[in-house]
Amino acid sequence: MANRRPPPVPTPERLEKAAVRYLERYSAPAEGVRRVLMRAVERAVRAGVAERPAAAAAVDAVVGRLVERGLVDDRRFAEGRAASLARRGLPRVRIAQRLQLSGVDAADVAGALDELAETGIDDPKSAILFARRKRLGPYADPARRAGLRDRHLATMARAGFALELARRVIDAESPEEFDL
Repeated sequence: MANRRPPPVPTPERLEKAAVRYLERYSAPAEGVRRVLMRAVERAVRAGVAERPAAAAAVDAVVGRLVERGLVDDRRFAEGRAASLARRGLPRVRIAQRLQLSGVDAADVAGALDELAETGIDDPKSAILFARRKRLGPYADPARRAGLRDRHLATMARAGFALELARRVIDAESPEEFDL
């Protein structure tokens, strides 16, 4: 294996530049930015060019400055991500799980879900969008639909939809039965 040069020392300036570069490409909550920066710190610690406590403190300071400047806004991230996931047809429960896994705190998750409710996107609409996207129930090939009911219900259940809602969507004769 070729000699690799060690990673650069994670100074606050370098960490901030790395965070800004990351945010130029991706939308992320504060915890997501912290995770990215800590991976760089861990590489530097393994190479012996940094001490974990000092570098972790620098990461926290950088993330704090980014939040103060408004470059990182968990609430805005949560609202945008929730809307995106809802358009894909995910139920509220699954949206909340995804946001929590991203590192968004419970208050921002609740706020994002409330914002979704205000826009009129709810679980029945999400279920219909999901069925359309996956070609389930009334969106499936009519010739094969009868034998696939249980599979379609299982797909909806795995996605996180309540059984009764999944049954209503899957058992609909045509998409026109839905009142959107």
